[in-house]
Amino acid sequence: MDKYIKGNLDLWNELTPIHARSAFYDVEGFKKGRCTLKSIELEELGDVSGKSLLHLQCHFGLDTLSWARLGAKVTGVDFSDESITLARSLSKELGIKANFICSDIYDLPKVLNKKFDIVYTSAGILCWLPDLKKWAGVIALFLKPGGFFYIFEEHPFTVVFDNSAGVTELKVTQSYFHAAEPVAWEVTGSYTGEKTDRPHTSYEWTHSMGDILNALMSSGLKIEFVHEFPLCVWRRFPFMEQDKAGWWRIKGDKIPLAFSLKATKTRRLP
Repeated sequence: MDKYIKGNLDLWNELTPIHARSAFYDVEGFKKGRCTLKSIELEELGDVSGKSLLHLQCHFGLDTLSWARLGAKVTGVDFSDESITLARSLSKELGIKANFICSDIYDLPKVLNKKFDIVYTSAGILCWLPDLKKWAGVIALFLKPGGFFYIFEEHPFTVVFDNSAGVTELKVTQSYFHAAEPVAWEVTGSYTGEKTDRPHTSYEWTHSMGDILNALMSSGLKIEFVHEFPLCVWRRFPFMEQDKAGWWRIKGDKIPLAFSLKATKTRRLP
């Protein structure tokens, strides 16, 4: 395990219990039946009853278990052992059938031998991946012919702007384009608003929209749609406002903050 992945693993192992007790994740509400899936995801994926669904980078499994409540046969994967331990505990406590695997995404073919109708992933995951071509190859490997991949994610355009505390307007400070070496951030808290017990260094990679599309297409997947939205799931910039539906927006809705994508495996791959 290289130092970047190890550093990120240490961070996410500490964040798991912090997130589990946060209002942002509202675990108690979930236990009482709250669905954590976003309205856009529910509309675009449609009925998942009876379908096998692989959730990559599932954190501690609330979205995975929400799909299970909707009738999917789910498998969740995350590299954080703390996250997977909590996900398994929630599955058992709530009597929701689910399979959870602790594995780095790139190592998953070594520990899982199964094909799925749907491979799914959601907001805030691409920045933790150093190699999108390899990621897309893993997705294609686990899809049945005719199955599809779906992602709802932060728009890559947002990473170019400064989002530090006190910022009052959009100001370009970061490159839009991918580099082999990650950007290192000093982390003392979470997007949920809580503080970590100690400082961490977070290592994140930038991927353009072209990188994302080309990686998936080069793996043999057919892009069905790409939708862009002027909203996101968390307060990325201090000057954002939350609407009645809970989405965070920038006044005027002038730039994309999130996107969704569906891609189908149309042929059998070697």
